[in-house]
Amino acid sequence: MHIWVDADATPAVIKDILFRAAERKRIAMTLVANKLLRVPPSAYIRALRVPHGFDVADDEIARRLEAGDLVITADIPLAAQVIAKGGHALNPRGEFYSRENIREILNMRDFMEELRGAGLASSGPAAFSQADRQAFANQLDRFLARAGI
Repeated sequence: MHIWVDADATPAVIKDILFRAAERKRIAMTLVANKLLRVPPSAYIRALRVPHGFDVADDEIARRLEAGDLVITADIPLAAQVIAKGGHALNPRGEFYSRENIREILNMRDFMEELRGAGLASSGPAAFSQADRQAFANQLDRFLARAGI
């Protein structure tokens, strides 16, 4: 298994949790972003810089992903691609995307985009909280335990 991180929008506290997990569990992890990333020196952690552009990092993750890999992303269309390829997708707030829920989440995303486009909704997601951080860490630990890692 490989962990892929859609790193452009992943909060630093989540990256720190992932760094510790990759070292502790000796799991290969790649952070993909269109900007220079700092990663700790490690045999398990690397950064991959991709060119700037819309969805370039997402497309690179989807291209390299193999069935069974874990992708950390808040990007719902990327999560749908991950699931379609047999991977696992976890967002930074600790919510797993699955075959059972991805269609509904995509539909809600599209609906909210329509509302924002019409000027009827302007707020984005709530600020990232300590509870979100804890939910992510718990879900990651449970996932790795189920995977036998």
